Amino acid sequence: MSDTLLSFGHGYSARALASRLIPQGWRVIGTTRSRDKLSEVAAHGAEALVFPSQGGSDRVAAALAAATHLLISTGPTEAGDPVLAVLRDEIAAAAPRLKWVGYLSTTGVYGDRDGGWVDEQSELVPSTRRGQWRKAAEEAWASVPDLPLHIFRLAGIYGPGRGPFSKVRAGTARRIIKEGQVFSRIHVEDIAQVLAASIVRPNPGAVYNLCDDDPAPPQDVIAHAAALLGLPNPPAVAYDDAEMTPMARSFYAETKRVRNDRIKSELGVTLRYPTYREGLAAMVEAPDQVSEK
Repeated sequence: MSDTLLSFGHGYSARALASRLIPQGWRVIGTTRSRDKLSEVAAHGAEALVFPSQGGSDRVAAALAAATHLLISTGPTEAGDPVLAVLRDEIAAAAPRLKWVGYLSTTGVYGDRDGGWVDEQSELVPSTRRGQWRKAAEEAWASVPDLPLHIFRLAGIYGPGRGPFSKVRAGTARRIIKEGQVFSRIHVEDIAQVLAASIVRPNPGAVYNLCDDDPAPPQDVIAHAAALLGLPNPPAVAYDDAEMTPMARSFYAETKRVRNDRIKSELGVTLRYPTYREGLAAMVEAPDQVSEK
């Protein structure tokens, strides 16, 4: 019998993993919060369920009973993790027969390090609300007995449909300058290959940072994208003067460099896109798309 992945919050990163597993004969069941997204989940080869939803509990229970592997991409809120809020007892009961559980967290749990380096052993001192919620969610999942849990702390995700090209082409891109600011990033295909490698080599309790080899200032990425397109360098704007959404501005509240040695030494991963330069070069000819997390 083939393995079955139950993917809660089957969005951008989860679909990249599914695209690797389904051709290998896996059954993939993906959940979405909106009935309007069911066809989008199914279009990528997964069986689609709405979760949470009234009247759908039997289908979710059946999916959990069939699952050999779980992937959790749903974001927590102040109220906690939405999957555990509904299914904690059921997941705890299923834990002894599950082969692998992956929780997608964020490097935001490390907080601001003023540009310094962090690894998986670094203290978790999140300074944003989202980072604090993620830390609490990690702890909540780790508290489920006998769960073969693996935590993946993701840096900024990019890939097809998630890059700077559309804004650069439209002339709306800006190089926002904040002295000392650097971000770590990870291409979605490298997320997928790390998750797949972990499934092959499970190590319950492990924590992995998912990022590339080159933490870089955001303005350098924008400038490189423009150069790849043969377009003028977008104008520079000081951070204090930049018009940004509160969400976008929150990303600039912290700066750190994230080490990724463990995915290489333990899982044998060789990054397909070790820096943003290779990642953007692979994306430049792809059409702009709309994507969700």
